[in-house]
Amino acid sequence: MNLLDTVTRFLFFTGKGGVGKTSTACATAIALSDQGRRVLLVSTDPASNLDQVLGVQLSSHPIAIPSIVGLSALNINPEAAAHDYRARVIGPYRGALPADAIAGMEEQLSGACTVEVAAFDEFTSFIVDEKMTAEFDHVIFDTAPTGHTLRLLQLPAAWSGFLATNERGSSCLGPMSGLKTQQEKYTATVAALSDAAQTTLVLVTRPDRSAIKEAERTSIELEALGLRNQFLIINGVFHATSTADDVAVALEKRGANALDDLPARLRKLPQMEVALRGYNLVGIDALRGLLTGVAQRQPSTNDTTASAVAQLPGLSNLIDEIAAAGHGLVMVMGKGGVGKTTIAAAIATNLASRGLPVHLTTTDPAAHITFALGANVSGLKISRIDPEAETAAYRQRVIAKTGKDLDADGLALLEEDLRSPCTEEVAVFHAFSRIVSGARREIVVMDTAPTGHTLLLLDATGAYHREVLRNSGAMGSHLITPLMRLKDQSFTKVLLVTLPETTPVLEAAQLQTDLRRAEIEPYAWVINNSLAATETKDPLLVERAKAEVEQIREVEQKYAKRVVIVPWQTQEPVGAKRLQWLTQRKEMIAPAVISA
Repeated sequence: MNLLDTVTRFLFFTGKGGVGKTSTACATAIALSDQGRRVLLVSTDPASNLDQVLGVQLSSHPIAIPSIVGLSALNINPEAAAHDYRARVIGPYRGALPADAIAGMEEQLSGACTVEVAAFDEFTSFIVDEKMTAEFDHVIFDTAPTGHTLRLLQLPAAWSGFLATNERGSSCLGPMSGLKTQQEKYTATVAALSDAAQTTLVLVTRPDRSAIKEAERTSIELEALGLRNQFLIINGVFHATSTADDVAVALEKRGANALDDLPARLRKLPQMEVALRGYNLVGIDALRGLLTGVAQRQPSTNDTTASAVAQLPGLSNLIDEIAAAGHGLVMVMGKGGVGKTTIAAAIATNLASRGLPVHLTTTDPAAHITFALGANVSGLKISRIDPEAETAAYRQRVIAKTGKDLDADGLALLEEDLRSPCTEEVAVFHAFSRIVSGARREIVVMDTAPTGHTLLLLDATGAYHREVLRNSGAMGSHLITPLMRLKDQSFTKVLLVTLPETTPVLEAAQLQTDLRRAEIEPYAWVINNSLAATETKDPLLVERAKAEVEQIREVEQKYAKRVVIVPWQTQEPVGAKRLQWLTQRKEMIAPAVISA
């Protein structure tokens, strides 16, 4: 079956980061435009790379894509949306309220959840405002990585419920009276998303167990929200051309085994497979024909030397330096789907094998750490920051401490405020802070969430830092906040994990820019799953390896002060022994396949 056979007006592409949501969303938009349809392509991802994929500088307003008649695209800019949102909410009160009251409102509206809801306000307009999309036959949403997408889609119901019960006061999003004007809009959005005649949720995955597991979880949660019209795209399916190439055979077998074990829930969905391409899916020519199986771009015939790969060290060099201190924080960050969990688990497993006190933890809602480890590792403490559990515990603590002296009305108001969706961000931040503090006594290896969620967490850290310093007075010079620890490279080592592909590299570079804005300098880049660091001879994989070397050089020369590389593994790196193997090589061997 092909997605193009029956297309609804609204299409949402979602899935684990790195599975190809943007590529398949763009390919669908191009294919529909080529059929004479008028299409609007919208990115709601805070770390959008739609500009790079389409080769056009986009804005928050529809921009016509040259050479594609009928196709327009835009990026919802969360920060710009938040600025406009704050102006709308606060504007009516300027001049009517004292300056300190206005300052208090501005402070309330400076949090991460304001940015998220502001972006959602823009998102809803494309669903319910017919004037905004009247000229288009289809509106396609290239959404953020799964955790952020689910949160975004939950907001209509969450805020509708909150607004229905909160009759007084204000929230971190401003006066409740202002929010109530959006309730009808939110309700209409929920109805449109749940209407199978209008909306299709396209779950994108790769033939990979972790990505498939995430797609299953997404499918369940979307159905619970009432979004039942789902379609599955399995992207990047590979078939080896020869049984003599160990890498190609292993890659094909791993994908086939993952698809053989496809969960029943996903198996019953209408679905299609998209073949792996040997080139990066960037540009109109590369994207056109992706869903039809007709390649529009010829593989490169240029030879590329392997010198960029041959001299790069492996993970062991980094681990030696981390081990030398005996304590501290290692934050493994990057776009979802690049292998952060595997790299974090490999580092933690190696450190534990040295007899060091190691704590492996995750802030990722998907929490794949236990799958990567396979079993308990001696000397390794494992934990997860569970948003639901942390929120429940935080509410209990606040009610126990603050609610004991309140009357019935005051307690009811407190409980009402704690039902705000913003409470989760605060609760997770408190758990994060405790773990950062614990790194004074042990080595904490933190597997972070996909980029969007991680930045929300760091934003909360920065807000806390500013609030503490503002209220500390003369004691400020003696305080150490979590953000201070994150800035200190002797205490915190931030590792940016990427794949040697165009989109992951660009998104890692964007994340590095955001970190530097917070005065956090990455310690090293880790290029994971590199085919260029193997000895494959398969023609398609050789072509991909050549493209990788271009990206590796880009990272070395333009972005990273330090780079290490991890080759693609013929055996899936699951379990302590295989994770340890990832960390044993100090230098990579130059692959013959891409020699000059």
